[in-house]
Amino acid sequence: MLDIKQIRENPEKIQKKANDKGIEINVEHILELDNKLRGLDTMVQSLREERNKVAKEKNIEKGKDIKIKLEKHEHALNAVREELNIYLLKVPNPAKDDVKVGKNEEDNEVLRKVGEPTKFDFTPKDHLTLGESLDIIDVVRASKISGARFYFLKNDGALLEFALRQLAFDILLKEGFIPLIPPVLIKTEIMKGLGYMENGGDEDMYIFDKDDLVLVGTSEQSIVAMHKDEVLNAKDLPKRYVGFSTCFRREAGSYGKDTRGILRVHQFDKVEMVSYTKEGEDDKEHEYLLSIEEKLLQALGIPYQVVKMCSGDLGYPAARKYDLEAWVPSEGKYREVTSTSTTTDFQARRLNIRYQEDNERKFVSILNGTAFSTRPIIAILENFQQADGSIKVPEVLQEILGKSVIK
Repeated sequence: MLDIKQIRENPEKIQKKANDKGIEINVEHILELDNKLRGLDTMVQSLREERNKVAKEKNIEKGKDIKIKLEKHEHALNAVREELNIYLLKVPNPAKDDVKVGKNEEDNEVLRKVGEPTKFDFTPKDHLTLGESLDIIDVVRASKISGARFYFLKNDGALLEFALRQLAFDILLKEGFIPLIPPVLIKTEIMKGLGYMENGGDEDMYIFDKDDLVLVGTSEQSIVAMHKDEVLNAKDLPKRYVGFSTCFRREAGSYGKDTRGILRVHQFDKVEMVSYTKEGEDDKEHEYLLSIEEKLLQALGIPYQVVKMCSGDLGYPAARKYDLEAWVPSEGKYREVTSTSTTTDFQARRLNIRYQEDNERKFVSILNGTAFSTRPIIAILENFQQADGSIKVPEVLQEILGKSVIK
């Protein structure tokens, strides 16, 4: 959640920033509750001091009267604190000032394009047609046992995903990232703390009420929370992790959208980066994570564009987000394959993750970014397809995969 002091000092700005994200909040009511809370807190402290004084004087009758008043005010204080907390949790992380105000993806900014869109002297096939003909993708059998939006990666399809994972880890380990394989089930309270269940976010999750657990929809959800209630040492920052895990999304609200192939699915694998930085250093770190993502796509030789999300297309906890969209020849347009976000100290406050520098403790800033998911396979198949239906393996993956062509 936001620091209540920030809301007190900038009420109009916080209200506008929430409106810019398309999220309804009532800052005026939050401040009313805050004033009420502070008044009650002052009263409770005063009564506690008076109680201690009376106890020393051994005035039993007056002590009983103060006890009744104190219990009444403490009950009121706890009730107001609980109500205020509910309203504070509804306040989204404000978008950074450099983020364009907009309603949806149509208002996003294209910052740059890298590489020319791939052109062929034959009619290109889509990734599913190619994958099925090469026997490396099977959605028919997957749907038979799991339903729509599931898939098998087979033969060189499976090996291609392993190769992408290896490439990402090779590059990120050289950059000093700490490797992790995180749990894919986390407590509901942790997911709430991350801020992903707010504003309808829980509709996209697989939630197990019986066990009070949630399947992660993206790998950083486990990694970010691993330092909950901890105080990190400033000299260890930035602390960077790279994790690999399977991720799960219900894709609620996407009925009939991108149903063909493996673009929008319920289960996929992901290599994810997470950074913890000092206060005020997240902008620099955000550009660094973006540069890593670009380095990976450039290594594959895939044409892409960098898109900066407008306010209305940002998630609840994100203050700024970049998408990297790869060129997909069969569609004649770019599609998102990776992204990177800064959540400033928003998640750190909710999870109580701080760092110590000299004699002061501050909340860390937390960032995340996708190295590779399954989606780059789509771009590889489509951009490196040949007239005979075979796929030329990107040079950087040939040694890992052990071949130069998938056929």
